[in-house]
Amino acid sequence: MSRQLRVNEQIRVPQVRVIADDGTQLGIMSTWDALAMARDRGVDLIEVSPMAVPPVCRLDDYGRLRYEQNKKDREARKKSHSMELREVKLRPKIEEHDYQVKFRTAERLLFDGDKVKVTIMFRGREVAYAQQGRRILERVAADTAKFASVEREPRLEGRNMFMILSPRQDVIAAVAAQKAAAAAPKSTS
Repeated sequence: MSRQLRVNEQIRVPQVRVIADDGTQLGIMSTWDALAMARDRGVDLIEVSPMAVPPVCRLDDYGRLRYEQNKKDREARKKSHSMELREVKLRPKIEEHDYQVKFRTAERLLFDGDKVKVTIMFRGREVAYAQQGRRILERVAADTAKFASVEREPRLEGRNMFMILSPRQDVIAAVAAQKAAAAAPKSTS
């Protein structure tokens, strides 16, 4: 959980607004009365909104509340996919089949929602033929135009020429919808 909740005797304010575990408002009462009510019910008094006037407290099992909050946090982290920058490295004298393998790798990474840095590595005097590397990068950009856009144009830095591709959001949304439909349990009617 992002912040630590105050529980039972840790609550040091004179009055609190109390909410039962089923969500009903029990009203404003002294902290000691609320603690006594919590003990009678066998639950904890948990301060859920300390900045409110008076602070809002909930009668609930603290362990269960923490478990449910952690479960929500885990689900939120699972659903949020941060976009990573992945790299595919090519050489200026690449054969067709090798190009296709590297292209499929870049395609898979883009469909996973990651950005792809396509790098042409030059060795020795190959850097004198930078136009050949630029042609390969332009071919990759043309081949991926249906599902990716060029975020950074081809650029030569040292002995490497690279460009960055980012996935188009409409395609990523369509792929996510297909995955969700495939993962959904099929009804037997």
